[in-house]
Amino acid sequence: MNSREYFIQCLQREKPTFVKVFRAIPPDQLAYRPHPRSTSAGDLVWLLAGELHDACDLIDHHEVAFKSTPAPAKVDEAIAVYEKNAAELEKRLVKVDDAAWGKSAKFLVDGNVAWEAPLGDMLWGFLFDAIHHRGQLSAYLRPMGGKVPSIYGPSADDPGM
Repeated sequence: MNSREYFIQCLQREKPTFVKVFRAIPPDQLAYRPHPRSTSAGDLVWLLAGELHDACDLIDHHEVAFKSTPAPAKVDEAIAVYEKNAAELEKRLVKVDDAAWGKSAKFLVDGNVAWEAPLGDMLWGFLFDAIHHRGQLSAYLRPMGGKVPSIYGPSADDPGM
C-alpha cells in the first residue's frame, strides 16, 4: 500500500468520527467558545467542511486560496456540506496518480503562498489539521453540555460499543 492508498483508507476511517463529534454539539451552542480568542464550535465545524472543499481544489488545480465564509446557522447544514465535500474528495482521490500525488501544490492566504509542498504532503497536512481541530471541538463538548463520543476508544461519556 502506498501513501495515497493509505491516505484514502485513513480519510474513510476518520470521516464517521468527525460526524459523530459534530452531532454531539448541542444545537443551541454553536456560538460557544471557551475563550474570546478561540474559534466558536459552529465555525470549527464549518472550517472542517471547508477544508475538504479546499482539498478538492488542490487536487483539481494544485492550488487553493483560503477563504473564510460565514458558517450556517444550524449544525445539520454544516454536516451536510461536510459529508458532500468528503464524498467529492473521495471521488477525486481514486483518480489521483503517483505523478499528481507528488506534484507541487500551493496554499494561498490573501494571495500569498503560505505553504508549498507536494500534493500528497499537503493533503496529509489537511487531514492532520482536521484531526487537531476535531480534538479542539471535542474539548468544547462537555462545557457546552454535550457528551464526548468515543473517538479512538471509549470516553467517559461513551463506552464505544
